[in-house]
Amino acid sequence: MSSNDLRAKFLEFFRSKGHTIVPSSPLVPGNDPTLLFTNAGMVQFKDVFTGQEKRPYTRAASSQKCVRAGGKHNDLENVGYTARHHTFFEMLGNFSFGDYFKQDAIAYAWEFITSQDWLGIDKNRLLVTVYHDDDEAYSIWRDTVGVPAERIVRIGDNKGAKYASDNFWAMGDTGPCGPCTEIFYDHDPDGSKGIWGGPPGSAEEDGDRWIEIWNVVFMQFERGSDGTMAPLPAPSVDTGMGLERIAALLQGYNDNYRTDTFAHLIGAVAKLAGQAPYANASQKVIADHIRATSFLISDGVMPSNEGRGYVLRRIMRRAIRHGYKLGLNDAFFYKLVAPLAEIMGGAYPELNEKRALIEKTIRAEEDSFAITLDKGMKLLEDAIARLQDKTIPGDVVFKLYDTYGFPFDLTADIARERGLSLDEAGYEREMGAQRERARAASSFKTAGTLAYEGADTCFVGYESLSGDGKVLALYRDGQAVDALSAGDAGVVVLSNTPFYAESGGQVGDRGTIGGFDVQDTLKLKGSVFGHHGVQTQGTLKIGDTVHAVVTESIRRATMRNHSATHLLHRALRDVLGTHVAQKGSLVDEQRTRFDFAHNAPLTADEIAEIEDRVNRAVLANVPVSTDLMSYDEAIKAGAMALFGEKYGDEVRVLAMGEFSTELCGGTHVSRTGDIGLFKIISEGGVAAGVRRIEAITGENALAYLRATENKLKKVGELVRGGADEVYAKVEQLLERGKQLDKEIAALKNKLASSAGTDLASQAQDIKGVKLLAARLDGMAGNDLRTLMDQLKNKLGSGIVLLGSASDGKVSLIAGVTADLTAKVKAGELVNFVAQQVGGKGGGRPDMAQAGGTQPDALPAAIASVAGWIEAKL
Repeated sequence: MSSNDLRAKFLEFFRSKGHTIVPSSPLVPGNDPTLLFTNAGMVQFKDVFTGQEKRPYTRAASSQKCVRAGGKHNDLENVGYTARHHTFFEMLGNFSFGDYFKQDAIAYAWEFITSQDWLGIDKNRLLVTVYHDDDEAYSIWRDTVGVPAERIVRIGDNKGAKYASDNFWAMGDTGPCGPCTEIFYDHDPDGSKGIWGGPPGSAEEDGDRWIEIWNVVFMQFERGSDGTMAPLPAPSVDTGMGLERIAALLQGYNDNYRTDTFAHLIGAVAKLAGQAPYANASQKVIADHIRATSFLISDGVMPSNEGRGYVLRRIMRRAIRHGYKLGLNDAFFYKLVAPLAEIMGGAYPELNEKRALIEKTIRAEEDSFAITLDKGMKLLEDAIARLQDKTIPGDVVFKLYDTYGFPFDLTADIARERGLSLDEAGYEREMGAQRERARAASSFKTAGTLAYEGADTCFVGYESLSGDGKVLALYRDGQAVDALSAGDAGVVVLSNTPFYAESGGQVGDRGTIGGFDVQDTLKLKGSVFGHHGVQTQGTLKIGDTVHAVVTESIRRATMRNHSATHLLHRALRDVLGTHVAQKGSLVDEQRTRFDFAHNAPLTADEIAEIEDRVNRAVLANVPVSTDLMSYDEAIKAGAMALFGEKYGDEVRVLAMGEFSTELCGGTHVSRTGDIGLFKIISEGGVAAGVRRIEAITGENALAYLRATENKLKKVGELVRGGADEVYAKVEQLLERGKQLDKEIAALKNKLASSAGTDLASQAQDIKGVKLLAARLDGMAGNDLRTLMDQLKNKLGSGIVLLGSASDGKVSLIAGVTADLTAKVKAGELVNFVAQQVGGKGGGRPDMAQAGGTQPDALPAAIASVAGWIEAKL
């Protein structure tokens, strides 16, 4: 039975039992920011189990995409070395939300696994486990299902505490939990295969003979913070069966990597490497990692240096390194997306829909890592060769990470293959030292360093740009003071303020507080706002009631740019794909700067489409509304939250009609039409997988367009053409320039040929070999190469060394005819001369180039060539 058939059969069985078939949720959890990736089938139903969400069904079944490669569940280092560890796997699951419980859950499991109408697995090769005091589950297995008592194992608290057991599951330290029952399969009942291992609960349970294939969790308790177990009013069922494990069983293997899906992928890897399938473990690693990589990218994760993106990068670079071991030194990993789509695209159409994006992303990462992989491996090999013991020093591990992009666990993987260990403590010391250097080199604003103990600031700036407030604290030179006098630079804390403090990418407001000129507004801590500036007149004292006024023109320009940023984010996702995620932003009165995850430069058509979408939203002139609600309510309402951001229990949801809904605490326009005009002025890369757009709005956009028109008009005047004729006129001038370049090159060739004839006659004889060493100042590298080739042809047999000095630099080129390269190497000759003029170089035996920085030494260096050649001959 193929893996695809097995998946379909599982879902069909539970459909026949009244279950709703629910599609796999994305690998990035939408309902649990504490999880790095979806790592089990129940994740998408977490809120249903806890009662926070209701669905129109009480029974469900799914085949869930899962990744375990970071955080608590991290199987990365085992992949390729064991038969059943994967970074990506599929979990087949059936769920009951207060509907059926132990009786039906156990009956369904046994029927599907053993019935000849479904999987038909031999009952005599099965064994079940139950939690040690779950007498109900034990009785169902023994008395209802008919499993012999000797094939039912009670598992107690084997992990050091009450309810800490392989057969007791908990969502967390508190919350829903309950016992579970598992079904195990015996891969070697008569011992003929020599598979080591014993049944669960025995000393040999970690072997490969008895393999868990089904796990039913009975969520029947609510664990309180004091450890008490209260019965749930609606007990539920959470079942999981690993597709890869059961497929291996049905296909006659004890190794998941022998199943049809992996066989297809490993065959593709072997073909690229020119090897037989399963020739080594690296093929398994690559086959596993292309699944995790492709599915993560299809769900919007891009390789980066933080969070989920960093885990993806670790997986990709581990695969690339294993390809390197197979001799695949050129980009290869992206070529495996096609065979993956062939074998899994039917069940997961996103692999075909996003194939181009997945391939481009992988190829970009391969090209980036290839630059440093070879150098990094050489550094590591040199370090290993010098080892006095079995431990790779921490500074080497850190340099591999910091300079060559080797994640720690990639170096650990290589070390394990060589029977070595890593100096992890030394690595951490180096990392700590780097952080200290970064902190010392950073320039921090003083807001976060001021000692303040007092009431929070009440922000009234959403409603008004002015207001009265009481002075709560004053600072000068970082120290608390009672008053600020004219000329003093300092920080003011008010009880109420209309000034927005820098947050969420939006800069702080500027304006005045009485005689105090506010140049920036920052948060001291929490909700305490610090107004940075200078007292321009009079005296400001603690306890004074003052009138604060935000500079309206700056705030309104900033608001236009901030609101445009939200529309830009939505347009990017619509045009480029849902993988686009905000990676940073800066919004001030001049522009919006928006960083986002994407792996390729934007085309002119894409930029135009993004601009059009934003400006259509502007022209729609829809109201911009804000609502306060709980975080969970906001997410359910469709608001976009940023992964890694910290949100409180209550969040501010900003909506712009159908065009954008995001969580945001910034200040915004009242209607989208207030933005006026949106124009992208630049787009480029800022890091691997991260692009940056800068855009302007309103009056700034109008001024930009006018300036562009003026430049175009001036160009038209220079080329004597109107705005409509500029392109054609400039094109004519460029074409004329190309023609002139060709004519100049032809003339140079003629001059070089003429010079070559004259120079050839100056060749001297050194032990029967013609040598020409000459200086030709002002000639460029290409011209020297042309002349050198001509001289070699004219000499027929001989050695040529040419030098040229220009603008304080020396250019050298050496040529040796083929009949003499056994005696004299052009690379050695040019390096000999280069060392005398402050440079170095090299090349092929017949032609080599070099440079230098000491023109004054060139005559003596050329004069020394004859003696060097004579010694060689």
